[in-house]
Amino acid sequence: MKFQILFLIFSILLIVQIPSSYADLVVSTNSKVYAPSHNLQVYGTGLSEENLILRLFAPDETIAKFDQLTTNPDGSFNYSLLTWPQPSTNFPYGTYTVEVISTEQNGISKKIDVQFSSTTELLDVPVQRVVNTLVFAPEVAAINQPIRVFVQTTSDGLLIGNEPAQLLGTTHVHLPSGISVTLTNSFKTLHQGLYYVDYTPIEEGTHVFHVVAFSQGTTSHGSAATNVLSQDLGGISEQIIRLNTILDDTSKELNVLKSEIEGFDTTLETASIKIDESTGTISTSVEFISEASSQLNSLLFPIIASIGIIVALQIAILARRR
Repeated sequence: MKFQILFLIFSILLIVQIPSSYADLVVSTNSKVYAPSHNLQVYGTGLSEENLILRLFAPDETIAKFDQLTTNPDGSFNYSLLTWPQPSTNFPYGTYTVEVISTEQNGISKKIDVQFSSTTELLDVPVQRVVNTLVFAPEVAAINQPIRVFVQTTSDGLLIGNEPAQLLGTTHVHLPSGISVTLTNSFKTLHQGLYYVDYTPIEEGTHVFHVVAFSQGTTSHGSAATNVLSQDLGGISEQIIRLNTILDDTSKELNVLKSEIEGFDTTLETASIKIDESTGTISTSVEFISEASSQLNSLLFPIIASIGIIVALQIAILARRR
Protein backbone atom coordinates (compact mmCIF):
# COMPACT_ATOMS: atom_id res chain seq x y z
CA MET A 1 0.00 0.00 0.00
CA LYS A 2 2.80 2.39 0.90
CA PHE A 3 4.53 1.56 -2.37
CA GLN A 4 1.38 2.44 -4.33
CA ILE A 5 1.03 5.75 -2.48
CA LEU A 6 4.69 6.63 -3.16
CA PHE A 7 4.30 5.72 -6.86
CA LEU A 8 1.16 7.88 -7.09
CA ILE A 9 2.93 10.84 -5.48
CA PHE A 10 5.92 10.41 -7.80
CA SER A 11 3.62 10.28 -10.85
CA ILE A 12 1.82 13.46 -9.78
CA LEU A 13 5.10 15.28 -9.25
CA LEU A 14 6.31 14.09 -12.65
CA ILE A 15 3.11 15.27 -14.33
CA VAL A 16 3.39 18.66 -12.62
CA GLN A 17 7.04 19.08 -13.69
CA ILE A 18 6.48 18.14 -17.34
CA PRO A 19 4.83 21.43 -18.40
CA SER A 20 7.61 23.56 -16.93
CA SER A 21 10.39 21.38 -18.36
CA TYR A 22 9.02 20.33 -21.70
CA ALA A 23 6.34 22.87 -22.54
CA ASP A 24 6.48 23.84 -26.21
CA LEU A 25 6.15 27.20 -27.89
CA VAL A 26 3.65 27.44 -30.74
CA VAL A 27 3.71 30.51 -32.98
CA SER A 28 1.63 31.48 -36.03
CA THR A 29 0.85 34.59 -38.07
CA ASN A 30 -2.46 35.67 -39.57
CA SER A 31 -1.00 35.61 -43.11
CA LYS A 32 2.08 34.81 -45.14
CA VAL A 33 1.91 37.78 -47.49
CA TYR A 34 1.15 41.35 -46.47
CA ALA A 35 0.51 44.61 -48.30
CA PRO A 36 0.75 48.19 -46.95
CA SER A 37 -1.82 49.06 -44.24
CA HIS A 38 -2.32 45.39 -43.33
CA ASN A 39 -1.82 44.22 -39.74
CA LEU A 40 0.72 41.60 -38.77
CA GLN A 41 -0.88 39.47 -36.05
CA VAL A 42 1.26 36.99 -34.10
CA TYR A 43 -0.54 34.39 -32.02
CA GLY A 44 0.11 31.05 -30.36
CA THR A 45 0.63 29.38 -27.00
CA GLY A 46 3.36 29.17 -24.37
CA LEU A 47 3.56 28.90 -20.63
CA SER A 48 1.05 30.59 -18.40
CA GLU A 49 1.82 34.31 -17.96
CA GLU A 50 5.18 33.87 -19.67
CA ASN A 51 7.20 36.81 -20.94
CA LEU A 52 7.85 36.53 -24.66
CA ILE A 53 10.13 38.63 -26.85
CA LEU A 54 8.94 39.42 -30.39
CA ARG A 55 11.34 40.55 -33.11
CA LEU A 56 10.76 41.35 -36.77
CA PHE A 57 13.83 41.05 -38.99
CA ALA A 58 14.03 42.99 -42.25
CA PRO A 59 15.41 41.40 -45.44
CA ASP A 60 18.88 42.74 -44.58
CA GLU A 61 18.69 40.88 -41.24
CA THR A 62 18.39 44.07 -39.17
CA ILE A 63 15.69 44.35 -36.50
CA ALA A 64 12.79 46.36 -37.91
CA LYS A 65 10.49 45.89 -34.90
CA PHE A 66 11.06 44.80 -31.29
CA ASP A 67 8.41 44.21 -28.61
CA GLN A 68 7.46 42.14 -25.57
CA LEU A 69 4.27 40.56 -24.28
CA THR A 70 2.95 38.38 -21.47
CA THR A 71 0.85 35.32 -22.25
CA ASN A 72 -2.61 34.79 -20.81
CA PRO A 73 -3.16 32.53 -17.80
CA ASP A 74 -3.94 29.69 -20.19
CA GLY A 75 -0.69 30.35 -22.09
CA SER A 76 -2.32 31.79 -25.20
CA PHE A 77 -1.43 35.09 -26.82
CA ASN A 78 -2.56 37.17 -29.80
CA TYR A 79 -0.56 40.30 -30.49
CA SER A 80 -0.64 42.97 -33.19
CA LEU A 81 3.06 43.38 -33.91
CA LEU A 82 2.95 45.80 -36.82
CA THR A 83 0.77 47.72 -39.26
CA TRP A 84 2.72 47.60 -42.50
CA PRO A 85 3.65 51.11 -43.70
CA GLN A 86 4.20 52.27 -47.24
CA PRO A 87 7.42 50.85 -48.65
CA SER A 88 10.56 52.89 -47.94
CA THR A 89 14.26 52.39 -47.37
CA ASN A 90 13.45 51.34 -43.81
CA PHE A 91 10.61 49.01 -44.85
CA PRO A 92 11.25 47.82 -48.41
CA TYR A 93 9.36 45.01 -50.08
CA GLY A 94 10.88 41.61 -49.43
CA THR A 95 11.04 38.65 -47.07
CA TYR A 96 10.78 39.41 -43.34
CA THR A 97 11.22 37.04 -40.40
CA VAL A 98 9.04 36.99 -37.28
CA GLU A 99 10.81 35.54 -34.24
CA VAL A 100 9.25 34.77 -30.84
CA ILE A 101 11.65 34.00 -27.98
CA SER A 102 10.67 32.40 -24.68
CA THR A 103 12.32 33.85 -21.58
CA GLU A 104 11.48 30.83 -19.40
CA GLN A 105 11.86 27.78 -21.62
CA ASN A 106 15.65 27.87 -21.90
CA GLY A 107 15.40 30.63 -24.47
CA ILE A 108 13.73 28.55 -27.18
CA SER A 109 12.49 30.50 -30.19
CA LYS A 110 10.27 30.04 -33.21
CA LYS A 111 10.67 31.82 -36.57
CA ILE A 112 8.22 32.44 -39.39
CA ASP A 113 9.06 34.01 -42.77
CA VAL A 114 6.49 36.41 -44.21
CA GLN A 115 6.42 38.43 -47.43
CA PHE A 116 5.84 42.17 -47.68
CA SER A 117 4.55 42.91 -51.16
CA SER A 118 2.50 45.42 -53.11
CA THR A 119 -0.40 42.97 -53.18
CA THR A 120 -1.64 40.00 -51.19
CA GLU A 121 -2.57 37.99 -54.28
CA LEU A 122 0.61 35.95 -53.77
CA LEU A 123 -1.02 34.25 -50.83
CA ASP A 124 -0.74 30.79 -52.40
CA VAL A 125 2.90 31.26 -53.45
CA PRO A 126 5.44 29.89 -50.95
CA VAL A 127 7.65 32.49 -49.29
CA GLN A 128 11.17 32.16 -50.68
CA ARG A 129 14.36 33.87 -49.64
CA VAL A 130 16.87 34.53 -52.43
CA VAL A 131 20.47 35.36 -51.56
CA ASN A 132 22.77 36.82 -54.22
CA THR A 133 26.55 36.81 -54.01
CA LEU A 134 28.88 38.97 -56.10
CA VAL A 135 32.66 38.61 -56.12
CA PHE A 136 35.04 41.33 -57.28
CA ALA A 137 38.66 40.25 -57.87
CA PRO A 138 41.46 41.78 -59.99
CA GLU A 139 41.84 40.20 -63.42
CA VAL A 140 45.66 40.23 -63.28
CA ALA A 141 48.00 40.00 -60.30
CA ALA A 142 51.65 39.20 -59.53
CA ILE A 143 53.00 36.22 -57.64
CA ASN A 144 53.87 36.84 -53.97
CA GLN A 145 52.08 40.21 -54.12
CA PRO A 146 48.91 40.60 -51.97
CA ILE A 147 45.60 41.28 -53.70
CA ARG A 148 42.22 42.27 -52.25
CA VAL A 149 39.00 40.44 -53.14
CA PHE A 150 35.61 42.01 -52.35
CA VAL A 151 32.32 40.15 -51.74
CA GLN A 152 28.78 41.54 -51.73
CA THR A 153 25.82 39.60 -50.34
CA THR A 154 22.23 40.72 -50.84
CA SER A 155 18.72 39.42 -50.27
CA ASP A 156 15.71 41.03 -51.93
CA GLY A 157 18.06 43.76 -53.11
CA LEU A 158 19.32 44.62 -49.60
CA LEU A 159 22.76 44.01 -48.13
CA ILE A 160 22.70 41.20 -45.60
CA GLY A 161 25.07 39.59 -43.13
CA ASN A 162 26.92 40.62 -40.00
CA GLU A 163 29.49 37.98 -39.14
CA PRO A 164 31.55 36.99 -42.22
CA ALA A 165 32.92 33.92 -40.43
CA GLN A 166 29.37 32.52 -40.31
CA LEU A 167 28.09 33.95 -43.58
CA LEU A 168 31.16 33.05 -45.71
CA GLY A 169 32.57 30.22 -43.63
CA THR A 170 33.09 27.74 -46.49
CA THR A 171 34.65 30.14 -48.99
CA HIS A 172 37.89 28.93 -50.63
CA VAL A 173 40.22 29.54 -53.56
CA HIS A 174 41.21 26.99 -56.23
CA LEU A 175 44.91 27.15 -57.12
CA PRO A 176 46.40 26.28 -60.56
CA SER A 177 47.98 23.17 -59.05
CA GLY A 178 44.50 21.80 -58.27
CA ILE A 179 44.48 22.22 -54.50
CA SER A 180 42.02 24.39 -52.57
CA VAL A 181 42.86 26.86 -49.83
CA THR A 182 40.11 27.78 -47.38
CA LEU A 183 39.49 31.43 -46.54
CA THR A 184 37.55 30.76 -43.34
CA ASN A 185 37.97 33.53 -40.75
CA SER A 186 39.96 35.57 -43.31
CA PHE A 187 37.20 37.98 -44.33
CA LYS A 188 36.86 41.41 -42.79
CA THR A 189 33.72 43.57 -42.76
CA LEU A 190 33.78 46.74 -44.81
CA HIS A 191 30.04 47.36 -44.35
CA GLN A 192 27.05 45.20 -43.67
CA GLY A 193 26.89 42.90 -46.69
CA LEU A 194 30.29 44.11 -48.01
CA TYR A 195 33.38 42.11 -47.11
CA TYR A 196 36.96 41.78 -48.27
CA VAL A 197 39.89 39.42 -47.92
CA ASP A 198 43.59 40.01 -48.58
CA TYR A 199 45.18 37.05 -50.34
CA THR A 200 48.78 36.51 -51.48
CA PRO A 201 49.09 34.08 -54.44
CA ILE A 202 52.06 31.72 -54.33
CA GLU A 203 51.61 30.11 -57.75
CA GLU A 204 51.49 31.42 -61.29
CA GLY A 205 48.33 30.72 -63.28
CA THR A 206 44.59 31.15 -62.84
CA HIS A 207 43.23 31.40 -59.28
CA VAL A 208 39.46 30.92 -58.88
CA PHE A 209 37.84 32.44 -55.79
CA HIS A 210 34.74 30.41 -54.87
CA VAL A 211 32.57 32.30 -52.38
CA VAL A 212 29.78 30.41 -50.61
CA ALA A 213 27.25 32.50 -48.67
CA PHE A 214 24.85 30.81 -46.23
CA SER A 215 22.05 32.89 -44.69
CA GLN A 216 18.91 31.65 -42.93
CA GLY A 217 19.04 28.24 -44.57
CA THR A 218 19.70 29.58 -48.07
CA THR A 219 22.99 29.06 -49.92
CA SER A 220 24.37 31.29 -52.65
CA HIS A 221 27.52 30.91 -54.74
CA GLY A 222 29.73 33.44 -56.48
CA SER A 223 33.12 33.18 -58.16
CA ALA A 224 35.81 35.27 -59.83
CA ALA A 225 39.13 34.40 -61.49
CA THR A 226 42.51 36.12 -61.29
CA ASN A 227 45.42 35.41 -63.62
CA VAL A 228 48.67 35.49 -61.61
CA LEU A 229 51.82 36.45 -63.54
CA SER A 230 55.49 36.56 -62.60
CA GLN A 231 55.09 40.30 -62.17
CA ASP A 232 52.23 42.71 -62.17
CA LEU A 233 51.29 45.28 -64.78
CA GLY A 234 52.94 47.97 -62.69
CA GLY A 235 56.35 46.29 -63.07
CA ILE A 236 55.79 45.77 -66.78
CA SER A 237 54.76 49.41 -67.11
CA GLU A 238 57.91 50.53 -65.29
CA GLN A 239 60.04 48.45 -67.64
CA ILE A 240 58.26 49.93 -70.65
CA ILE A 241 58.81 53.44 -69.27
CA ARG A 242 62.47 52.62 -68.68
CA LEU A 243 62.77 51.24 -72.21
CA ASN A 244 61.13 54.39 -73.59
CA THR A 245 63.63 56.50 -71.64
CA ILE A 246 66.53 54.49 -73.08
CA LEU A 247 65.08 54.86 -76.57
CA ASP A 248 64.71 58.61 -76.05
CA ASP A 249 68.35 58.87 -74.95
CA THR A 250 69.42 56.78 -77.94
CA SER A 251 67.39 59.00 -80.26
CA LYS A 252 69.09 62.09 -78.79
CA GLU A 253 72.52 60.50 -79.28
CA LEU A 254 71.61 59.67 -82.87
CA ASN A 255 70.53 63.25 -83.45
CA VAL A 256 73.88 64.48 -82.08
CA LEU A 257 75.72 61.97 -84.28
CA LYS A 258 73.65 63.07 -87.25
CA SER A 259 74.57 66.71 -86.56
CA GLU A 260 78.22 65.77 -86.32
CA ILE A 261 78.00 63.79 -89.56
CA GLU A 262 76.35 66.77 -91.25
CA GLY A 263 79.22 68.96 -90.02
CA PHE A 264 81.71 66.39 -91.29
CA ASP A 265 80.00 66.45 -94.67
CA THR A 266 80.40 70.24 -94.71
CA THR A 267 84.07 69.85 -93.78
CA LEU A 268 84.58 67.28 -96.52
CA GLU A 269 82.87 69.54 -99.02
CA THR A 270 85.10 72.47 -97.95
CA ALA A 271 88.19 70.27 -98.16
CA SER A 272 87.15 69.08 -101.61
CA ILE A 273 86.71 72.68 -102.75
CA LYS A 274 90.12 73.58 -101.33
CA ILE A 275 91.68 70.55 -103.01
CA ASP A 276 90.09 71.60 -106.27
CA GLU A 277 91.44 75.09 -105.76
CA SER A 278 94.90 73.69 -104.93
CA THR A 279 94.79 71.49 -108.01
CA GLY A 280 93.93 74.55 -110.12
CA THR A 281 96.81 76.47 -108.54
CA ILE A 282 99.22 73.62 -109.21
CA SER A 283 98.05 73.42 -112.82
CA THR A 284 98.59 77.16 -113.22
CA SER A 285 102.05 76.84 -111.68
CA VAL A 286 102.92 74.05 -114.10
CA GLU A 287 101.81 76.22 -116.98
CA PHE A 288 103.95 79.04 -115.64
CA ILE A 289 106.93 76.69 -115.32
CA SER A 290 106.37 75.43 -118.86
CA GLU A 291 106.29 78.99 -120.19
CA ALA A 292 109.44 79.86 -118.20
CA SER A 293 111.15 76.81 -119.60
CA SER A 294 110.26 77.89 -123.13
CA GLN A 295 111.59 81.39 -122.49
CA LEU A 296 114.77 79.94 -120.99
CA ASN A 297 115.27 77.77 -124.04
CA SER A 298 114.84 80.86 -126.24
CA LEU A 299 117.59 82.61 -124.34
CA LEU A 300 119.95 79.65 -124.19
CA PHE A 301 119.83 78.73 -127.88
CA PRO A 302 121.65 81.98 -129.09
CA ILE A 303 124.18 81.65 -126.33
CA ILE A 304 124.88 78.06 -127.19
CA ALA A 305 125.06 78.96 -130.88
CA SER A 306 127.52 81.75 -130.08
CA ILE A 307 129.62 79.38 -128.02
CA GLY A 308 129.58 76.91 -130.88
CA ILE A 309 130.72 79.57 -133.35
CA ILE A 310 133.53 80.65 -131.03
CA VAL A 311 134.64 77.09 -130.58
CA ALA A 312 134.62 76.59 -134.35
CA LEU A 313 136.69 79.73 -134.90
CA GLN A 314 139.25 78.63 -132.35
CA ILE A 315 139.58 75.27 -134.04
CA ALA A 316 140.05 76.94 -137.39
CA ILE A 317 142.75 79.24 -136.00
CA LEU A 318 144.55 76.34 -134.41
CA ALA A 319 144.41 74.43 -137.70
CA ARG A 320 146.01 77.26 -139.63
CA ARG A 321 148.90 77.60 -137.13
CA ARG A 322 149.91 74.05 -137.72
